[in-house]
Amino acid sequence: MEVPKVQEIIEKQVLTVAKAVEDKIDDEIAALDRLDLDDIEALRERRLQQMKKMAEKRSRWIALGHGDYSEIHAEKDFFSVVKASDRVICHFYRENWPCKVMDKHLSILAKQHIETRFVKLNAEKSPFLAEKLKIVVLPTLALIKNAKVDDYVVGFDELGGTDDFSTEILEERLAKAQVIFLEGESSLKPSNSTAKTRSVRQSTKSYNSDSE
Repeated sequence: MEVPKVQEIIEKQVLTVAKAVEDKIDDEIAALDRLDLDDIEALRERRLQQMKKMAEKRSRWIALGHGDYSEIHAEKDFFSVVKASDRVICHFYRENWPCKVMDKHLSILAKQHIETRFVKLNAEKSPFLAEKLKIVVLPTLALIKNAKVDDYVVGFDELGGTDDFSTEILEERLAKAQVIFLEGESSLKPSNSTAKTRSVRQSTKSYNSDSE
């Protein structure tokens, strides 16, 4: 007689869960039924406003040079670039093969991530900045948020230690530092970066270019 009792209990539990699910669905249907034309119009208007704001933001980004991978030719222009955009990736480079590899990937990502400004700066022609930001190994990417260097990607060590890494590997590293977004701004989570934030105005003492 014990088995039928257990079965009866299970059946009651299943019915209880089913009833709860049914009630929830009924509530959702009732909520939709209560929506009148004014409610639907309000939702539509809210969505249109969101789309308008995003379009305005994209236009502003494009006007600032986002969507393109460009070179900063004068050190003084670096400061205006990082102040104008919330997120900037600056490639400190020299004329060598590793830096050309990095150029290739950054050119691709610049077009895919319009929310971030992608630029490059010749470290050997920018001794003031290279010294201030302690740029030693080239290529180095300075990951800048709100006009401060928040993180660095130095050489290829974090990208597999080889020059044949994929664009996706670099993209994941940049997304981890939250200087680019993989799924839009709403998907951002608090940064886990442990790198010491360094203001672009902070002075440092030495710079040695990597000759490789």
